[in-house]
Amino acid sequence: MFTGIVAETGEVEQVVDDEGGRRLRIRTSEMSDFEHGESVAVDGVCLTVEEAGDHWFSVFTASETLEKTKLDAIATGDGVNLERPLAADGTFDGHVVQGHVDTTTTVEGIERVGEDWTFTFAQPTGYERYIADKGSVTIDGVSLTVAALDDEAGTFDVAIIPTTYEVTVFGEYEVGDRVNVEVDVIAKYVERLSMVEE
Repeated sequence: MFTGIVAETGEVEQVVDDEGGRRLRIRTSEMSDFEHGESVAVDGVCLTVEEAGDHWFSVFTASETLEKTKLDAIATGDGVNLERPLAADGTFDGHVVQGHVDTTTTVEGIERVGEDWTFTFAQPTGYERYIADKGSVTIDGVSLTVAALDDEAGTFDVAIIPTTYEVTVFGEYEVGDRVNVEVDVIAKYVERLSMVEE
């Protein structure tokens, strides 16, 4: 389990298409001591370390993952948000993030507001009902709160503070970019339980 608190931004060093998916090699500056078989969230996608060295690791992304995420278009030199799973005695600062990306959406607007930024995203098709005002949502592995919801326009806003802007790939976004979205799993369970009770 993850919390959506990104540790650092890594850089994709190599992308190799393979049978059934693609393999990524990612360079880090702070994170190290990766072990074979451990989980790492890459732009919010829970992946398993295959190989690792000094400040780098490689992972394999299966075809199903590529179909649901933006990793199908990842390229050498791209930055990616990285997070290790929450330790049993760790501090829970974000919200429950599984690393199971539901879909992708697009950046619709970026506005500087004082020292902060407001990012506007399209409500992801088929998942609109899970985007709630002041609710939680994960964008490229970052735990965020929905600051405003516009159902008529089909968009939602999040507020990004300077630290998040600098530590994550949010500082690299441009209007039109695709991002990974994981909706709040608690909302899914509530919906499912409601259906069972009916």
